Amino acid sequence: MRASPERTRNAPTPEGKFARLWGARRVWAIAAIDGEARRLSRLHDTISTRFEEGDRVVYLGNYAGCGEDVLATIDELLDFRRRVLGRPNGLACHVVFLRGAQEEMWQKLLQLQFAPNPGEVLQWMVKAGMETTIRAYGGDLRQGLAASRDGPRMMTRWTNALRAAMNATPGHTPFFLSLRHAALTESRSLLFVHASVNPLRSLAAQGDAFWWGHEDILRLAAPFEGFGRIVRGVNRGRPGVTEREFAVSLGAGAAHGGALIAACFGIDGSLLDSIEA
Repeated sequence: MRASPERTRNAPTPEGKFARLWGARRVWAIAAIDGEARRLSRLHDTISTRFEEGDRVVYLGNYAGCGEDVLATIDELLDFRRRVLGRPNGLACHVVFLRGAQEEMWQKLLQLQFAPNPGEVLQWMVKAGMETTIRAYGGDLRQGLAASRDGPRMMTRWTNALRAAMNATPGHTPFFLSLRHAALTESRSLLFVHASVNPLRSLAAQGDAFWWGHEDILRLAAPFEGFGRIVRGVNRGRPGVTEREFAVSLGAGAAHGGALIAACFGIDGSLLDSIEA
């Protein structure tokens, strides 16, 4: 059976890693949320009043971790997606969720029984903010650390319980399966990432650089792979909206006393609007 043009047009790239923002006129980008569900709800309410035909929404990762309202955050994300899709001409491709460092760790945590040193990995994840997500899905960190010492069978039981709790929470498993590595506009005027890119690698070869890369994209002296601008959702220095010629950083440390930020970009890459909650 031959695929329809609309179905083909709205499909992800063959790699399944990158989302294309077909037909976008403007793009709303939301920085790392870090489990701040109430502030996200306020941000969504404001975006709703400014939303226009042709707008797209890209979330830049780190929905879980650090903040205490992990489940409520994901529920709020799914609810706003339904609100966008319920608008005239709304399509699934109009809302994109990128994978952040927290979501990458969560995926790895659910397979922790295969790690050669699960206890060390788990302790590192906890230091990076993963404990709130573990608790959100009914996990006990002490049991996890004990399981890491008792061998793969006990570790598997612990991770399976977390997976079962996620599967039992409506919409959460499909949400985590839907996460993309990056999003780009048709004209390549904008590339949206979680944290970084390595300018020495192609877009397809970035791998973990999207989450753990140390290159500061604000220092780019030339466009990366022809993209007019890169927009990222976290900034370890947490200064808020920082704009440079070839990159924009939106991270302000929402779970660390900073603001939760959304910014609206024109299809030419210009920064049109920003909101804080």
